[in-house]
Amino acid sequence: MANDSPDDRQHILLVTGLSGAGKTTALRVLEDLGWEAIDNFPIRLLGRLIGGPQHDGPRPPLAIGFDSRTRGFVPNEIMAKVKELAARRDLVVTTLFLDCNSSELERRYNETRRRHPMADGRPVRIGIQAERELLEPLRRWADAVVDTSDFSSNDLQQAIRAHFAGSAPREMAVIVSSFGFARGTPPLADLVFDMRFLDNPHWVPGLREQTGLDAAVGEHIERDESYGPVLEQIRELVLKLLPRYAAQGKSYVNIAFGCTGGRHRSVYTAERFAQALRDAGFSPTIIHRNLGSRAADEIEGPQ
Repeated sequence: MANDSPDDRQHILLVTGLSGAGKTTALRVLEDLGWEAIDNFPIRLLGRLIGGPQHDGPRPPLAIGFDSRTRGFVPNEIMAKVKELAARRDLVVTTLFLDCNSSELERRYNETRRRHPMADGRPVRIGIQAERELLEPLRRWADAVVDTSDFSSNDLQQAIRAHFAGSAPREMAVIVSSFGFARGTPPLADLVFDMRFLDNPHWVPGLREQTGLDAAVGEHIERDESYGPVLEQIRELVLKLLPRYAAQGKSYVNIAFGCTGGRHRSVYTAERFAQALRDAGFSPTIIHRNLGSRAADEIEGPQ
């Protein structure tokens, strides 16, 4: 009899979705996380790849990518095969579907000048619609659906890490990030704090070309009488929330600070806040999304 202890079950993740929605990126991230990743594997050989129940201890998690281009791609047959595998006590089988709206997919294909696999010489939008209809049963049936319409490649990478980095017990990762509202709100932020109430160093002579990493900018921000009390209130709130997130099993928590351009107030606050978390015993990672963006009056505006 196979060992059905949760620690000994092999995790199988089937990654599918619309062409251009990010399957290759997802599989690359999973491979970085320690999964064995295989793309475009023939569905009819799925049982042979996984093999029968084994008794030699835990096996590494396996991610298998497939889509409409994969040989033997018939949604109903795939679902029947997966149900058969999911009934085994030595496996944990999950299906991830990557979705994306049609206009964004069309933009991606036109931008890269790639041919859609189901267009067959017709306009890209026709191929997208045909593939969407083919895959709809899989989309409805999948365990997890991630819509990548508004995601950059980096956003998708973070989403995959947040969903699947926790296949083995590990410490919750805390990310502290800065960004500019003028360049879009980060879609994967769990907590967003708007620092635009602070006086903007962009309009101070000598500070515009500097950033929140420079001492003079930090001194200017610290002189705002609201800065210290607000930062302390945010610190108290987050320190209460982080243990609750961990108790819910979250793998990643992204705490984002925004200002108009993402170069001054948000950067300095993120750095200060990350240090406050270190003082509290956490080990945050810092990401400054727009630090390298140029200073521009049309972006900054009056705020």
